[in-house]
Amino acid sequence: MRVPDRHNDDHAHLLSIPRPVVKPVPDPRGPLPRSLLVLVAVIAVIEIVLSLSDAGWISDPTLRSRAMCAGAFWSQLGPDTPFARLCGAPAGQIFGLQPLTMYISHAFLHGSMLHMIMNMTILLAIGRFVGDRYGAGTVLPVFLLCAIAGGAAFKLLASPAYPMVGASGAVFGFLGVWIVWDWRRHQRAQRSTSPVLRRVLVLAGLNVALYYGLGGMLAWQAHLGGFVAGVLIGLWLENRIEREWIGEMHRQRSERDPRP
Repeated sequence: MRVPDRHNDDHAHLLSIPRPVVKPVPDPRGPLPRSLLVLVAVIAVIEIVLSLSDAGWISDPTLRSRAMCAGAFWSQLGPDTPFARLCGAPAGQIFGLQPLTMYISHAFLHGSMLHMIMNMTILLAIGRFVGDRYGAGTVLPVFLLCAIAGGAAFKLLASPAYPMVGASGAVFGFLGVWIVWDWRRHQRAQRSTSPVLRRVLVLAGLNVALYYGLGGMLAWQAHLGGFVAGVLIGLWLENRIEREWIGEMHRQRSERDPRP
């Protein structure tokens, strides 16, 4: 008589346990995460106010330039810098915390309405995915962390002559999170990851084309920093899901076959 293989039975049972219920792709018919809507609304309102000011309808036409001086990312602050000359700040900064706040504030400012609309369109699409898969509470932290990383890369790699504004560094961070999920999805299905690598190359090629198409006025450094941060965050989020799944397997195994 063949002795039943207890180990194989247990293994088969563990494999039958479903993974944690998370949406692999966003539901286009479902509501957008509230945190994402609030984030986009705040950024949109800021740009609307600045655009109305540019047109002279509210405040004064210098509001945008003053906002840029206070909130843009300047890779170099100090008394004898382009910032000090352009913004009329002989002290080298406008307020004490500016060297820190600019790592986040730059992501809430844009150079024009079109600039803002392009970034927010992508953010709504990819942000929905992140909120659906990892929870609505992850949207704002991912945005802020990737914005900070984008600013850090810009400070390290860019010329100090020009300021940087825009949420594109954070947006590329969301793309990095999505790329990690796509990579893991192909691995779990035992499919080639070549399509994922092609998508990364397309993103890189798009940056090169835009850089030259815009005469060098593209903060590719922020895109790179945000993307790398997004990849690292995506790895952490996916590993967290794996840990939850393994924990659920062990819990169900203990309930099924308690041992002393």
